[in-house]
Amino acid sequence: MLTDDQLRQLLKHGEADHVEKTVSTSDAEKFGEAICSFANDLPDRRQPGVLFIGANDDGGCGNIQITEQMLQRLLSFRTDGNILPPPLISVRRHILDGCTMAIVEVQPSTNPPLKYRGRVCIRVGPRRGYASPEEERVLIEKRIWGNLPFDQQPVKGATIDDLDRLRFQEELLPASVHPDVIAANQRTLEQQMQALGVLNKRNEPTTMGILVCGKDPQAWLPGAYVQFVRYPGTKIGDVILDQKQISAAMPDLFRRLDEVIAANITQGANLSGTTQSDSSSYPVIAIQELVRNAVIHRNYEGTASPVMINWYSDRIEITSPGGPYGAVTAATFGRPGLTDARNPALATAAKALGFVQRFGSGIPRARAALSANKNPDLEFQVEPNFVNVSIRSV
Repeated sequence: MLTDDQLRQLLKHGEADHVEKTVSTSDAEKFGEAICSFANDLPDRRQPGVLFIGANDDGGCGNIQITEQMLQRLLSFRTDGNILPPPLISVRRHILDGCTMAIVEVQPSTNPPLKYRGRVCIRVGPRRGYASPEEERVLIEKRIWGNLPFDQQPVKGATIDDLDRLRFQEELLPASVHPDVIAANQRTLEQQMQALGVLNKRNEPTTMGILVCGKDPQAWLPGAYVQFVRYPGTKIGDVILDQKQISAAMPDLFRRLDEVIAANITQGANLSGTTQSDSSSYPVIAIQELVRNAVIHRNYEGTASPVMINWYSDRIEITSPGGPYGAVTAATFGRPGLTDARNPALATAAKALGFVQRFGSGIPRARAALSANKNPDLEFQVEPNFVNVSIRSV
């Protein structure tokens, strides 16, 4: 966090590629583009970019009110999915020399280019703008490949021929990039794939690329499937009602899982009173959220274990390989507002494709749906090597 003396120095000088000042309190477009451009750090300053809200262009006090609601709006840029991959930012109300301001500090990303609503935002001096193909290539070259998470590492032995080009062009690309950028059509297919993290700079498919656009993800990542088993009773037994091994690129995997979930939910009707009301054993959205969470946030490195869905007569158990990650611990698992991503590129792709509403919202949405359906609350078993969640029937 910058000191008061550092902030004074930034305020004293004019706007630059790492400084923006404004007295606007509601210009989300300006805020989003500034945060995105600071995170991209095209000039390669490797220093935080700072957005001062409540300061005039000359650095003088704007004398505006900084509300808690405004701070929460600014903080939401970390999780609302408008900036992908999510930026690393801090937001605070701060009084500097008697002037109250909102200060947003943005750390340079190790995984550029970031996009705000599908556009790569940059700053050249005080000017905000969108990256040209050449500027985008510069940002791709800045990626610190060796320090990136496993889902952004190359899959050994895989080539671009192991990717479904049509799926990339017709599904992931239009979901991730603004139509105007696609229409400009100045980027090769390989450059587009690099920009979205499907290929690395040597044109090798990444783990995310194989999981999202791969022709056969399980051939390269043995655990990249979901095992579904339906039992007639409350325990694992020799007799099963249904069993499926579901393996596909992530968009098809989620669609097939949605079909399995819908086919196994028991529907009922309440005929008491003057009207009929329908009920179900589980709300579909709760199971969808938890299964998608399990697939996105599981550990894919060094394991052949699948995500397991065991469906009993009284409950559903979903088991995901890999324990809690990063800022999330066994003690804090499931706490609203606390999130970290083992597979940030995979989570980014899932958000762009519409399978995630906002980062960190899956468990709260599931809990809300269960409560509305009168199901008991979720039960978690959080271990170092796996996470199990139980959903009880009504």
